[in-house]
Amino acid sequence: MKLARTIRLDESDDNVFDHPANAGEWAISGGFEFSNWSEENLNGKPRQAFSNGWLSLESFGRATFVAITSITEAEYERLIQQLAAHFVEHYGAPDMDAAVPVAKEELDHMQSMCEDHDDNTLLMVSRTLNDTGVHESFRFNHPQSASLEAFAVHGSVD
Repeated sequence: MKLARTIRLDESDDNVFDHPANAGEWAISGGFEFSNWSEENLNGKPRQAFSNGWLSLESFGRATFVAITSITEAEYERLIQQLAAHFVEHYGAPDMDAAVPVAKEELDHMQSMCEDHDDNTLLMVSRTLNDTGVHESFRFNHPQSASLEAFAVHGSVD
């Protein structure tokens, strides 16, 4: 079974998100957070979270990148409970019985995106707001297609 963890290629998440996720936290898209947003909400750091932020399931912060890795069934079940509790505490779900199926659906969606990809595949999310609501698209950068030049800054010691 696979899911994704937040990663940090640099410190930019600290500058672009109000609440950046720590590296290594399990993550999902988290697009539900923006379901009632309008154009007026899309400015500053909230706009960045909307545009391309993954939602961590531990600190509930945002990250620009996640990478696919294996997860145990027990850890997966713990995350469902954790997200369900977040729905009750922060989104008005009436109780855990109502929140667990929704949390499971969110994690199952993420798990299905990750399952057919190699470990360490990078995922990026992009969101737009249109007449029907929030539209999400996802990009995958497989480990073998990423080169050091994509992430490293080269210079001269002279």
